[in-house]
Amino acid sequence: MRTQPIIASALAFGLIAAACSSDSSNSADTPTASELTATESAPPAADPTDPELTTDQPDTDQPDTDQPVEPFTTITLVTYDSFPEADTSINAALDAFTDQTAIGVELLVAGDTGTMLSKAALTVGNPEGDVMWGIDNTFLSRALNDGIFEQGVLFDPENVPAEFLALVPNGEALPVDFGDVCVNYDIGYFAENELDVPTSLQDLADPAYRDLLVVQNPATSSPGLAFLLASIDEFGAEGWQAYWQQLKDNGVLVVDGWTDAYYGSFTWAGGGDRPLVVSYGSSPPAEVIFADPPRDDAPTGVIESTCFRQIEFAGVLAGTDHPDEAAELVRFLGSEQFQAELALNLFVYPANSAVALPQEFDDFAVVPDTSRTLDPDLIDENRSDWIDEWSTLVLG
Repeated sequence: MRTQPIIASALAFGLIAAACSSDSSNSADTPTASELTATESAPPAADPTDPELTTDQPDTDQPDTDQPVEPFTTITLVTYDSFPEADTSINAALDAFTDQTAIGVELLVAGDTGTMLSKAALTVGNPEGDVMWGIDNTFLSRALNDGIFEQGVLFDPENVPAEFLALVPNGEALPVDFGDVCVNYDIGYFAENELDVPTSLQDLADPAYRDLLVVQNPATSSPGLAFLLASIDEFGAEGWQAYWQQLKDNGVLVVDGWTDAYYGSFTWAGGGDRPLVVSYGSSPPAEVIFADPPRDDAPTGVIESTCFRQIEFAGVLAGTDHPDEAAELVRFLGSEQFQAELALNLFVYPANSAVALPQEFDDFAVVPDTSRTLDPDLIDENRSDWIDEWSTLVLG
């Protein structure tokens, strides 16, 4: 959604709250006594002294349906480092998948999105796992060009926006979630200082907002890269450099990652001195959900015109020894059962449009009508050069 990280508000408040899990259990084939109809009579009691009886009686004990299903096959789901490894409703949903299919799922955390992709590119045809979750549209072209996904194993999904599917025309991967990287602001700060909230990227370079903005380094941070791409979308390949010079002159603060920015420098969450921070369109509902004491209003807002869309994908890794089981898992990752757990765990929007959102998302999250985006091929061709040029300009 990044690495679209688990939104770290959940880390600070208890690493992503659990949504309603979709538990599943298998029912026994043998009817219980209560299931017998009134016309079905039980057989007469046997005489234990009858010499014709043997001691080898069939075992009529009912199976314990509360026990987890023992998997026949176990496959590996490769994820980025903000995917929850245990104790959330996402993990419960994966357990339910095993109960339903007898396919076990092990998680392999491979670092941030860029690191995960680099490892996969080095092991094409002999992958570390079977399915990968979390390649986003800023890295998608590289993943497809490197051939990390198996082709021809995914069905045509329902309820996924056509514009998402257009990014993978050969069905190499399934869109699983989306979100927006946007500039967030501390509502209280601007009210107390009687300062208008900026409404555009260009406003952020206005002297009225000097020393108020903190961003992430695009070389080390997914939201940092998304914000750089937003500026390229706004000002063009020949104009974004001048914009960043203006931001630099206006005192923009650059930190390595989202956590440092949001929980270190941001006035609301970190007690810092920057009331403007690059974060997510889903940050405001997280602040409500994890508020202590509880609150019914969001203390932060989103500048919609700054938002850059991130779309994440899951796919079967080329060379897997278990292509059928891996494809079944990918289909499950796109199902309503699994997608319903994304919002309150990863703080992203489900790609499956049939899934209802939590009320807090409806009330406080921001989904712009037209988020910024760039063609994945254009990003892939220029990503390294853009980051190098940004580093020289802003940090050099």
